[in-house]
Amino acid sequence: MLCCAGHMASLLVALLSASSYLLVAGSHQDQEFHGAAGSRVRLQNPHKHEVHCSRERSRAAWEAIDEYLMPFVEKEKYELPSKCRLRPDNDMFREQEQHKIHFDINEWRCGFCKKAFRAEKFLDQHFENRHKNLLDNSEGRCLADLCGALHCDLMMEFKKPKSKCNAAAAVRNRHLCESLADSCFPINQGLAASRLHEFFLRQFCDAHTCDRGTKPFPKGGRKQTNRFYLALCVLTLILLPLFYLIVFLHQREMRKGVHDLKRFSKIGQKKKPS
Repeated sequence: MLCCAGHMASLLVALLSASSYLLVAGSHQDQEFHGAAGSRVRLQNPHKHEVHCSRERSRAAWEAIDEYLMPFVEKEKYELPSKCRLRPDNDMFREQEQHKIHFDINEWRCGFCKKAFRAEKFLDQHFENRHKNLLDNSEGRCLADLCGALHCDLMMEFKKPKSKCNAAAAVRNRHLCESLADSCFPINQGLAASRLHEFFLRQFCDAHTCDRGTKPFPKGGRKQTNRFYLALCVLTLILLPLFYLIVFLHQREMRKGVHDLKRFSKIGQKKKPS
């Protein structure tokens, strides 16, 4: 009996030891799992809003779209399809750019928090540091990726001609440009889309060649139209006062001539013999 009791006690101790080991091991594994998960979260958080997209080149791309494309789209009363990467809402920086307040040449303000800055570049840094969480950094929203098709270098005034044309780059940029024309202006979507498709090819895509005689934006844009009307207004403001001055002087001379004629007539009447 004593032997059996001792055997049972030894078995019970062994079971208790095994249970304790499993509990400790499980707890340790659970800690390791949560520790690993926490590490992943900590690693992911710093990159949650990380942006690999040039704000400057995205701005240049949007300026090309706004100046050389949108006036013609508006004239056709055409709505860009949701899949078109040229839509304003497909620019990740658009909301921030619209919240820039430019008071003076040396005063920019943040439309979100009203903080003032001396230059636009400092406001850009402020957006990067304080309002990065407002960016929708999803795929397909970086306009800088379209710079090859939209001639961003020209918009940024990098106008110095290259010594040698890169034919392969020109082919890639033209292919990207044509794919934008196909997705934004499908020719099977009506006359307006068909006209804009042809326009986009001439306005943006034809210049992607090593033929230096072909220039981008041959159809002009918003600024050219504004400059024309501005010049016309200035010319009108200059010529209109001049016209009224000429009319005034002419009328004054006419009145003076009539007055002199009456005076001479009176003198002639007095010299007649009675």
